[in-house]
Amino acid sequence: MKLALYQGPSPAGAVDAAFATIDRVLAAAAAAGAGMALFPELFLPGYNVGAEALAEAAQPADGPWMARLASAARAAGCGVTIGFAERAGARVYNSAVALDGTGQRLALYRKIQLFGATEAAVFTPGESYATFEAGGQKAALLICYDIEFAPHVRALAEQGVDLVLVPTANMLPFTHVPRLFVPARAAEMALTVAYANYCGSEGDLDYAAQSVIAGPDGLPLAAAGRGECLLIADLDAVRGIDPARLSTQLADFRPV
Repeated sequence: MKLALYQGPSPAGAVDAAFATIDRVLAAAAAAGAGMALFPELFLPGYNVGAEALAEAAQPADGPWMARLASAARAAGCGVTIGFAERAGARVYNSAVALDGTGQRLALYRKIQLFGATEAAVFTPGESYATFEAGGQKAALLICYDIEFAPHVRALAEQGVDLVLVPTANMLPFTHVPRLFVPARAAEMALTVAYANYCGSEGDLDYAAQSVIAGPDGLPLAAAGRGECLLIADLDAVRGIDPARLSTQLADFRPV
């Protein structure tokens, strides 16, 4: 399967503009032969729009946003994985959803590791992982700060996950995360990690950009700079990696 990863500016609360970008990116991803396109964290409605705006905008997992996403996926014939503010009764979650190219939902995930006081003031933390099949691989979702915790990636690897899709909103000065942590998480557990970040600024945040798709040897299959871009990576290429280069930590670990 080919995977597309979109790095771009936050919609900053402009939902119609967000869907215009989604339509454009899915069309380009499909034209490049991708079966799935990955977008950043809280792309609907935007990450740094304020606690009150996030709570007011949040929609249920079967709400109008999902209907529009399903329609966009069907129109392009390309799956979509994207972050959104989810309303579930009185609770709001920092969530991600994966849809296939027919618009069918593959997985819904709620961020476990909320980052800082701002997220904790709005969101309820998630309590479970979400895995699904994508292009012949077992995939899972994490969101931003989640990927920095090695035990979460290990738990997914223990479930047989080959691919972790990570919408993120990583800001400056945390450039070490895409440069060091993401490749390390991939290499430690010998799986692929796709990390889709914003670029540019939103309110008082300057985003770190540098989105990356790190293969199971920790090396980049594709990597972004500072600007808007669409990365395309052939995930089947990892099958050709020499097994001697892959970590065996999962099998070799000795607890003491």
